[in-house]
Amino acid sequence: MEAPTKGAAGRRGDRKKAVSKSIKAGLQFPVGRVARYMKKGRYSQRLGTGAPIYLAAVLEYLAAEVLELAGNAARDNKKNRINPRHVLLAVRNDDELGKLLQGVTIASGGVLPNINPVLLPKKGNSASAEKSLSPKSPTKN
Repeated sequence: MEAPTKGAAGRRGDRKKAVSKSIKAGLQFPVGRVARYMKKGRYSQRLGTGAPIYLAAVLEYLAAEVLELAGNAARDNKKNRINPRHVLLAVRNDDELGKLLQGVTIASGGVLPNINPVLLPKKGNSASAEKSLSPKSPTKN
């Protein structure tokens, strides 16, 4: 005689393999971790089920956008590896990302190459201006 299995676990049979919320949503960013941070942060008393999924999707989109532009900047500089300089160039050269990250300092990013046009030498008139300013040598008779 077999002993009956105890509890509800025996009646359920085989359990299905667990599927994460990130896989269900089709995301790479961790939905469960985002939900935990939102709960711990106490941003509100209650938290809807769709809120962490939405936030994870937004964060994943922003990360993909920055990485794509930084990869293009690295390729323009003939590099295979993205470094902070490439991230800075990508963010500052994009209008929307530049506005979003306006007050952000990227460590080891440097600055955008920029020369004020006033400081550049004038075109065209520079050769004739130099000739008129240079003293004429006295001619010997």
